[in-house]
Amino acid sequence: MELNGLLLTLPKEIKTLIGVFIVVLSIGFFSGLLFVGETSSANPNGIEEQYLGNEHDEDAEVMKFKKSDQEMISIVHSHILSMSVIFFLLGLIVSITKLQKSLKVFLMVEPLLSVVLTFGGLYFMWSGIIWMKYIVMFSGTLMTVSFLLSVLIILKQLLQKAS
Repeated sequence: MELNGLLLTLPKEIKTLIGVFIVVLSIGFFSGLLFVGETSSANPNGIEEQYLGNEHDEDAEVMKFKKSDQEMISIVHSHILSMSVIFFLLGLIVSITKLQKSLKVFLMVEPLLSVVLTFGGLYFMWSGIIWMKYIVMFSGTLMTVSFLLSVLIILKQLLQKAS
């Protein structure tokens, strides 16, 4: 079965379903990024402060405390599970786009690897391997770029006519 370009040939109602799903998924994904920006300043030191606290900084505007074992396990568990489902579904849709195979495989696999690096990295940073904050920042950025690129490709192809 040929998957490359199958998205272009799907019936209108399936394209509509996929389009609405992608828009709603994007709203959820990017609202999550807004939350990250608000809580960690979206930089390595902000990420460290969010999970390890800032009680040593007497001039901090907002006092933050180190996350407990239960909080970290819950964060890592829920994010890895939910984001793996999100990126699996997005990857399935990317698999039926008309796209160069190497780019397609990258967009299907990279976000799943970044989920493990981002949230595993948060856990290791919290455990004391502080330099992991840079891995978290890099993998989170790469995951977001991959998400955005996948969404744009899918939406563009949903609006195209089959050739």
